[in-house]
Amino acid sequence: MRTATRRRAVLGRPPVALILPAVCGLAFLVVPLVGLLLRAPWSTLPERLASAEVGQALRLSLVCATSATVICLVLGIPLAWLLARADLPGRSLLRALVTVPLVLPPVVGGVALLLVLGRRGLIGRYMYEWFGVSLPFTTAGVIVAEAFVAMPFLVISVEGALRAADQRFEEAAATLGASRWYTFRRVTLPSILPGVVAGGVLCWARALGEFGATITFAGNFPGRTTTMPLAVYLALESDPEAAIVLSLVLLAVSVLVLVALRERWIRGPV
Repeated sequence: MRTATRRRAVLGRPPVALILPAVCGLAFLVVPLVGLLLRAPWSTLPERLASAEVGQALRLSLVCATSATVICLVLGIPLAWLLARADLPGRSLLRALVTVPLVLPPVVGGVALLLVLGRRGLIGRYMYEWFGVSLPFTTAGVIVAEAFVAMPFLVISVEGALRAADQRFEEAAATLGASRWYTFRRVTLPSILPGVVAGGVLCWARALGEFGATITFAGNFPGRTTTMPLAVYLALESDPEAAIVLSLVLLAVSVLVLVALRERWIRGPV
């Protein structure tokens, strides 16, 4: 008994060689955030949050991020189902293509969107000639850029939920004569709802913080394409305190997202 207790104590004791790098890594991640909080203009914070520039950027960011998330839900859930359940040749390649925006520099994604959906792009030229629709440098362009970058987060989360779901309920529904569409709506979708919610929250947060693809594809026009991250970038040159205030808002949103997803990613084994 004593030997087993001593063995557990030895195994549970962290090596000294790991403690120092771990503390440095923690400080590397936490200290910049603490510095942001310490340098924040708390005395004028309410006034700055009520300013027209901050309100305009915040409203635009919320509208665009929410719209992009809706697009990702409509397109991403069927795509995740295809990757998880459909027996398709080259499914691994398809999954790799879906996850490319996760590792692709956002600026490159913006350039790719511009070459495809721009007025002279592969598809954009016909959209403009036939319907008079031009996406670059518009609010709709912001939504498209954010959806392009954020959709893989939703697809990966929903695909994982689909793979973990018990398919016996779907088989039972099919046995009782339910169609595939009815089974998906009434059986599959409710069973994977936590994964859909988690993916949607991550998708929304990623869209809210998008910068590179947005500024490349949609530009930076106040009131039309200047979202919160772009407003932070602009304010750093003329009004650093305003940049800090905007950064605090984005930080608060990030913390709220982590709190919302604590059951899935944050809590470790008890």
